[in-house]
Amino acid sequence: MGVFYAVIVYLHVLSAVVSVGPLFVLFPIIRRMRSAAGTEDALLISLFKWTIRFVMHSGHVLVVTGILLLLIGPWPWYTSWVIVTVGVMMLSIVFLASGFSKVLKRFPDEPENREALIATLSKTSWRYILLLLVMLYLMVAKPAFW
Repeated sequence: MGVFYAVIVYLHVLSAVVSVGPLFVLFPIIRRMRSAAGTEDALLISLFKWTIRFVMHSGHVLVVTGILLLLIGPWPWYTSWVIVTVGVMMLSIVFLASGFSKVLKRFPDEPENREALIATLSKTSWRYILLLLVMLYLMVAKPAFW
């Protein structure tokens, strides 16, 4: 179990970093979107979508490696920090799906709401980062809630 477990832990930590890190790239993109127009705007929205997709797929690796760690590791499924982590993960899925996708789809159709949409993207980015950081804390500290 030693080497296999260590590799899975490494992949789990790496995917956690890759799930959080690219989100900070969104803020310069959002800042640039405020003054962009035309093709630059379309490019920035495409880059934003690509970043979200990249984070989403690294999240898939994070979930799979987390499940593997629970299957072969010392913690049972009913451990409080595991249950809380799964709950926070479900919240992050809701934010990722609704917070970004719906807003990004509205950009071409609602140019008059551009500033409000950009503000929503910024707020949603911070919320999602906060949720991921909470999950990171739960994975590292493994607190006992009950």
